[in-house]
Amino acid sequence: MASVDDVRTEEADDRPSGYAAARLRLLQEGARSGPPRRTALAELTDDWLTGLFGTGTPGGGVSLIAVGGYGRGELSPRSDLDLLLLHDGSADLGAVAALADRIWYPVWDLGLALDHSVRTPTEARKTAGDDLKVQLGLLDARHLAGDLGLTAGLRTAVLADWRNQAPKRLPELRELCEERAARQGELQYLLEPDLKEARGGLRDATALRAVAASWLADAPREGLADARRRLLDVRDALHLATGRATDRLALQEQDQVAAGLGLLDADVLLRQVYEAARTVSYASDVTWREVGRVLKSRSVRPRLRAMLGGGKAAPVERSPLAEGVVEMDGEAVLARAARPERDPVLPLRAAAAAAQAGLPLSLHAVRRMAAATRPLPSPWPAEAREQLVTLLGAGRTTVEVWEALEAEGLITRLLPDWERVRCRPQRNAVHTWTVDRHLVETAVRASELTRRVGRPDLLLVAALLHDIGKGWPGDHSVAGEIIARDVAARIGFDRVDVAVLATLVRHHLLLIETATRRDLEDPATVRAVADAVGSQGTLELLHALTEADALASGPAAWSSWRGSLVSDLVKRVSALLAGAAPVDPDASENAEPTAEQERLAVEAFRTGGPVLSLRTQPEPVVSAVTEEAAAKHTPEPAEPEPLGVELLIAVPDQSGVLPAVSGVLAMHRLTVRTAELRSLSLPDEWGRGPGEGGSPQGPSVLLLNWRVAAEYGSLPQAARLRADLVRALDGSLDIAARLAERDAAYPRRRGTVPPPPRVTVASADSRLATVIEVRAQDAPGLLHRIGRAFDTSRVRVRSAHVSTLGANAVDAFYVTGLKGAPLPSEEAVSVARAVEKALQPGAGSGG
Repeated sequence: MASVDDVRTEEADDRPSGYAAARLRLLQEGARSGPPRRTALAELTDDWLTGLFGTGTPGGGVSLIAVGGYGRGELSPRSDLDLLLLHDGSADLGAVAALADRIWYPVWDLGLALDHSVRTPTEARKTAGDDLKVQLGLLDARHLAGDLGLTAGLRTAVLADWRNQAPKRLPELRELCEERAARQGELQYLLEPDLKEARGGLRDATALRAVAASWLADAPREGLADARRRLLDVRDALHLATGRATDRLALQEQDQVAAGLGLLDADVLLRQVYEAARTVSYASDVTWREVGRVLKSRSVRPRLRAMLGGGKAAPVERSPLAEGVVEMDGEAVLARAARPERDPVLPLRAAAAAAQAGLPLSLHAVRRMAAATRPLPSPWPAEAREQLVTLLGAGRTTVEVWEALEAEGLITRLLPDWERVRCRPQRNAVHTWTVDRHLVETAVRASELTRRVGRPDLLLVAALLHDIGKGWPGDHSVAGEIIARDVAARIGFDRVDVAVLATLVRHHLLLIETATRRDLEDPATVRAVADAVGSQGTLELLHALTEADALASGPAAWSSWRGSLVSDLVKRVSALLAGAAPVDPDASENAEPTAEQERLAVEAFRTGGPVLSLRTQPEPVVSAVTEEAAAKHTPEPAEPEPLGVELLIAVPDQSGVLPAVSGVLAMHRLTVRTAELRSLSLPDEWGRGPGEGGSPQGPSVLLLNWRVAAEYGSLPQAARLRADLVRALDGSLDIAARLAERDAAYPRRRGTVPPPPRVTVASADSRLATVIEVRAQDAPGLLHRIGRAFDTSRVRVRSAHVSTLGANAVDAFYVTGLKGAPLPSEEAVSVARAVEKALQPGAGSGG
């Protein structure tokens, strides 16, 4: 087999036929591929063109320069040749033109594509200044033949121009990349991608080199060179398979390209392409964000220095987002006191805080957490589960944050089963995304439907897991059910919730397939669906999951017609399930109080003021496990660990208790995870002194059982909470004003736009009260606003059941009129509307 040195010897006469034969032998060699073949092809072409250039050049300085991809030495089998014939202007122009012909025509005779130009250094720099693409090509200029000093001078001048003009040219380059991405789509998701032009392709990799050359910012280096090499290898194989200069990886060529690269099949090929594109895309996101930050700081710094006087450095603002997480320079970063090695929940907490605030996670923060954070115990602590749900419920901003975690391997560390679906292609015209991105996209869509369900946490997790079985043989719904049980138990859900999640994954296609393929008038059809789902709550979740799944698949998967068919089926199944034995809605009110609740109630009655007890939960004992052991261990579903600390409050029954207590908690930055409110009628003997007479039934006391967590830092002292609560109840503490002052001092970030609140009158058949259900985005002071709305509507809250699932508040309030009777239907609807109005953005301070 001929070597490159042999080829050079054969080409002493510089005949095109000699170069063509040597080129053909090189491309047919099985031993060399990838970077060695591209380098050898570039060297072979260099020698041939140098021979064509010859020694008999015109007088004056003349040089032949390779630019663009050829300048980088990245010659694929059908790549065009980018050449610049540079002269200093002193040579005879006719002689220069003759030299150009002597080089260009042999290239054309071989049928090779040629991008050529003849310019002086001044002309080259002027053209580069007018045309960004020319300037980018010249950044990779490489000397081939002739006057080396002339080439070096142009390279030095072009680099200097690029660095001096970077503040202007880089925004133009970014705009060019964005326009191209809008036309070509994202390489990491396309079934027939353009390896060069699509987002995450070779053009973007070249743009990152240009940014690095500007010295303004640099791309993350880890994995980027390998990703670029992989895309070039695929392009080489595509050129050899098709015999054409194409960059589009068409379906009919993928098997042949995969075989040329020694891969198992086309799916393995696409997965490698997607992984490479994801690396380039993530590096681009990080790099362009850094470019924007640097350019913004450069424009702001002179003004700040002038304001601060002289050369004082401008202070860097750091705003808290969550425990261990702050906002700085438009990114979510780790706080100075954060200790990832001691805080295994930190990655999820940081991701949830960033997504909810609409901020990207900083590259440094993600890498530090990936390097230092120890594995979560199995099952996860309650906070980890809540933070995952909060992340999934953030909406569109979840995608960018999720991709940042995935780029550093944190997702597969948290969810080992994710590896099988990561970058997995879907050869289905209905699907727009890869399997993993489809799962995240379904969670994004499900976040818009959380007001429709009573358990938004189960909806969001089911959305993330519904296609998790696609990485396994057989029916993905059957395989997914098994995996979902394992994952749900590992995350820390109890047995009942694990069973619901498994049912949702197993039957996530049941409603759409039944509604579009079966006779809904047949009672057996409705009965089969009812038997599969088992309960109204599961049916409600499955309905929302079906819509989210279809919307996340693509425009062909959902329509108003399909939606109406599914809704019709759900109504029929719901009517059938409604025949089951009802649950007594007043059962919780009839439950016996605990000894602790009795003690607090008696003390509150005797003192005439609020009494509280703040009890912290002991830290669970967690054994040290390796990441591998944690991934293999599958826990049995158990009662989940409570989140936060328990706060018991007893207050003599009076108006304004709910807004007062919730307002005080909001003032102290305590997040309410769950809350129960009930009225306890005291037996007369509890409040009577010895020998005193009276009726057997004494006055009532309100018992509030809260589970709260500090938004930042440590919990406030119980005595401080009680003092503020006393002032709030007697009217000397204006909670609404205090919360409004805090909101003004710390304006809300742009964050995400959550679904609007939904307040309804529930058909709970309570004999004692009217049930008002509230589903809204959790926010500081939410319960305070709800309580104020009830007080303004002159209704009494008899009991309440409050839960926060991720970022979603799902609350039920049992209310009566002032005389203690359930509300008339019209009044109940009016109260619900008043509460909903109070929860609208901008409806009032203290939100």
